[in-house]
Amino acid sequence: MMQFLAPILTLTGLGLFFGLVLTWASKKFAVLQDPRIKEILTKLPGANCGACGMPGCAGFSEALVKGEGTIENCKVCSEEAACEIAKILGVKLSLAEKKAATLRCHGGKSAKDKFIYQGIENCHAAAQTLGGQKLCSFACLGFADCERACPFDAIRMSPEGLPIISNELCTGCGKCVAACPRDLITLIPVKAKVYIGCSSHEPAKEIVRVCNVGCIACKKCEQVCPVGAIKIVENLAVIDYDKCTSCGKCVEACPRKIIKKL
Repeated sequence: MMQFLAPILTLTGLGLFFGLVLTWASKKFAVLQDPRIKEILTKLPGANCGACGMPGCAGFSEALVKGEGTIENCKVCSEEAACEIAKILGVKLSLAEKKAATLRCHGGKSAKDKFIYQGIENCHAAAQTLGGQKLCSFACLGFADCERACPFDAIRMSPEGLPIISNELCTGCGKCVAACPRDLITLIPVKAKVYIGCSSHEPAKEIVRVCNVGCIACKKCEQVCPVGAIKIVENLAVIDYDKCTSCGKCVEACPRKIIKKL
């Protein structure tokens, strides 16, 4: 029995010694974290969407405390939470106007195909295959890259092969904007009530050839707008949201029904 006691006591002593050394070292070389980092993290949405350019909410919280970012960089933070974070940091808050995503194409099955695509069901892959399967080079390819990119489940694909964006769920993070290889998704002010569901600058003759619903630059929307908020620029209707009152007259006047209500 005694022959086992010495090794046991030795190992126990060594364990105790190294435990004390590690405890001392952890306190001696500990990296102190600013308590504001944790406090700010509790105010952030916790989506870890990366829209701020940081590796998640924890990274963004640390960047704020270090002065390497601004609260406005968080696209999904509520106004109330942003105000609380500004108070923690002791800075003045300047909130940008909230925006939401809209699709600048309502072609779907109305946008004619130039060939049958049987490759990878991915918009980027399709776009690199002879420029995509649609005759219109501004048409949505319909393979849901935007839906997969959305961290808030705000996008779903319709039977027409077009993404439907939920205004209630969209935070304006911009992930879908970056995911679209044809730049068909744009962010507009949340207060806006109308948007243009087309992005083609082709002349009317070409539009009619490739799509049944594209903008033909007829100027009817421009003519009925009482505040001059909509103009035809390079064959496409463009809305000036600083002037737009969301009266809806342009929606009613459009013969192709590509001016949409949110």
